[in-house]
Parts: sequence; C-alpha cells; structure tokens
Amino acid sequence: MVTLKVLLRFGLLCCCLRTCASRCRTRTLFPAASRVKRESVVVNPTFCSSRSDARLLFEILMADIHFGPTGAFSVADTELSSLRKTKHLDVICEEIIPKTLPDILRLVSELSHHRGHLHQEDFERTLMTLVFASQKMVNSAEEHQREAWAQSVTGLFRALKTDLTLTD
Repeated sequence: MVTLKVLLRFGLLCCCLRTCASRCRTRTLFPAASRVKRESVVVNPTFCSSRSDARLLFEILMADIHFGPTGAFSVADTELSSLRKTKHLDVICEEIIPKTLPDILRLVSELSHHRGHLHQEDFERTLMTLVFASQKMVNSAEEHQREAWAQSVTGLFRALKTDLTLTD
C-alpha cells in the first residue's frame, strides 16, 4: 500500500513536471504567445480543434492570402475572411509568429534541437511561419535576401516534416 502511494505521488510529480516543461517549451518556441491579450485577458489562440478546422485551414491556405510589408495578415476571399475562426488565425499571424529573419532563424535553430512531437499550437504556428517566410522569399528583390529566406523556409519545412514522420 505504501509503495502504491509512493508510485502515485511520483506519477503525479512527473505529470506536473511534464506540464510545466511543455509550457516552458511553448513559450521558448513562440515567446509572443504568452503576451497576447484580447480585451485585457491573456489568450493563447489556436486554430485547429477538429478535422473541420483543419479543412478550413487548408481552404484558407489555398485561397489568396497575403502578408503585408508589416506582417499584416489578410485573406482575399471575403467569405473566408469574415469567419470567426479566421480571426483566430489573424491573431496568430499578426501577434505570435516571428516576422524578422533573425527571429525565424532562431526558431529554426530551436526546432532543430527539439525532441519529440510538437504541440498542436506549435505545429500551427510553425506552419504559418513557413507560409510567411515563403511569401517573403518570393517577394524579395535581392538575391542574398532571397537565399536567406530560402534557408529559413527549408529549416521550417524540415522541422514540420520531421514532426509528421516521427514515430512514437
């Protein structure tokens, strides 16, 4: 009976440590996620919570989306842009994902050292960072800028591919 109590306490301690560690890891990958506020309430926005949300994300990504020079996110399809879920994606894209090349390269470096599967919100944010970096790469006028953005796109793609092909 005593050993069962000890094992239960140890298991509870491990669960608490894992929860704290995963929260710290999420903040490390996307530090801006811990600072997002909407109407004076801190939120941690995520997009996908079901298969229909994943299909909607695919539809939005296949639609004509743009990131402005300041990183402002917009969807050309008015029907898609008016959806409430698109507003969550707007918050993720405008306030959480990194927009500068040094910040994105830092993320790529941290993702390359990451072990195990990414949390769902980290996967979504990495995917949207990949989309942002891809658009920056395509819109770069100078060759050296295009190569630097291409390096970040390659690193982000490699991280997502690794996460998808990782076996438990």
